[in-house]
Amino acid sequence: MHIPDGFVSVPVAGATGLASAAALVIALRRSQAAFGIRRAPVLGLTTAFIFAAQMINFPVAGGTSGHLLGGTLAAVILGSPWAGTLCIATVLIIQAVLFADGGITALGANIFNMAVIGVWVGWGLTHTLQRLFGGSRGRLPLAAGIAAGVSVVVAAVACAIELALSRTAPAGIVLPAMTGTHILIGIGEGLITGGVLTYLARERPDLLPGEQHQFRGWLVPIVSIVLVAGVLSLFASAWPDGLERVAENLGFIHLADKVRVIVPTPLADYSIPGLGTIGTSIAGLVGAAVCFAVAFGIAKVVKPNNA
Repeated sequence: MHIPDGFVSVPVAGATGLASAAALVIALRRSQAAFGIRRAPVLGLTTAFIFAAQMINFPVAGGTSGHLLGGTLAAVILGSPWAGTLCIATVLIIQAVLFADGGITALGANIFNMAVIGVWVGWGLTHTLQRLFGGSRGRLPLAAGIAAGVSVVVAAVACAIELALSRTAPAGIVLPAMTGTHILIGIGEGLITGGVLTYLARERPDLLPGEQHQFRGWLVPIVSIVLVAGVLSLFASAWPDGLERVAENLGFIHLADKVRVIVPTPLADYSIPGLGTIGTSIAGLVGAAVCFAVAFGIAKVVKPNNA
């Protein structure tokens, strides 16, 4: 769902950029109470894992692929939608600047759709479903999985509205196209979110909020991130993702070639020229490391004064 340069108009890009900037400023302030010495590693590891997981496109149907957005997963693990917003925004900024994944001019729209709408819809629906399910922590993966799937569809609807407002495609066509495609992608999002939370609840409760367990070490999380970013990413589906497929079907894919904001980087498209698949692994590992470092730094900057 990463919007490239050229898909949204200047007014839409400007408005979503301002909204996203305001959301990030508020998130930095409101997240202060959520961070401390113990939670800083969790923010870093969560951000690195979501970056790595987003490299893996899974096939859905009709030659279309999808990948994890991770907004609900981040908010639940970190115990705060504000922290979830910072986590996903960090991933999106690094993807755009270092890997040319998502347009620089569309960065505000991407952050608004995935780091604000996606995170908050997932967080709110998770808690609503938890109450309906009786509040049992054992039902959290189910509630979060359903919420994650719905959040993808809502974020896709927001993206479609932005495309319609930009006159990139008629609303009556792009809205059902984006919704239908992302319902399928949302199923994958829900399964991944529920599966990860089930594992954490059983094996690593120290990584979840509200637990008094001492942080049990870095080895398993780091190995998992390395495997996802450096190995599993090599098996990602080559099919176009949901937005790209819709753009191809509706005939506006060419707009991405009309606006080029060049940010020099040897890691564009998650590759290093001349290194083939090894380059993809290296790019994934570098990206995950940068995500961890930036997020860990954010946690240290906004930590409570008494932490």
